[in-house]
Amino acid sequence: MDFNKTQVIRSKRKTIALIIQNDGNVQIRAPKFATSQQIQQFVQSKSNWIQTHQKKILKQKVTTHNYEPGEIFLYLGNEYSLELSKANKIPLVLNNKFQLSRLNNHEAEKIFKDWYRKRSREIFSERANFFANEHSYKFNKIRISSARTRWGSCSSKGTLSFTWRLVMAPMEIIDYVIIHELVHLKIKNHSSSFWAKVQELEPEYKSKRKWLREMGHQLTL
Repeated sequence: MDFNKTQVIRSKRKTIALIIQNDGNVQIRAPKFATSQQIQQFVQSKSNWIQTHQKKILKQKVTTHNYEPGEIFLYLGNEYSLELSKANKIPLVLNNKFQLSRLNNHEAEKIFKDWYRKRSREIFSERANFFANEHSYKFNKIRISSARTRWGSCSSKGTLSFTWRLVMAPMEIIDYVIIHELVHLKIKNHSSSFWAKVQELEPEYKSKRKWLREMGHQLTL
């Protein structure tokens, strides 16, 4: 493995973590105090794990869209075909199908992203408030990101961030990610205590994590 070609992101985190991106490249998240030698030794110790997961990811077929009639788009785990409409005054409408105005077809990708962003903010805010009230958590605000491999995060100031791509997943997967980040408000790491609390709130969390590992590559435009 060529260590020099990997991406290293340093932050206030306490441990080193590896993320295999959709293109198979490795992203390393490391504490600010970690030395290059420590990071390299950690990556080398995980070389077999990295190669195994790179092979899995590169075998996965990622759907790319040309925004043509009949193409399938995901929303809340359901599949909807695309239809080009002459009548629509609104650029994009979901009504059993995604109806895209022909007048706006030249900027279809931007229109879809804006649509997903708006829906994700509405849904994630509603669900985060529901679970926060249900389980006595308090967060500061919701932020919508464009992250491709990180479904959610929790800042030290109590901001919960979620990628808009997550709104393509089934609601039960969205709920798991929200619960995951809410627990981080009180437990900042991924210790056994953290996972025990997640399991208390979401007993089937392991199957949700597995779904994201295996199907997450489909949540994209």
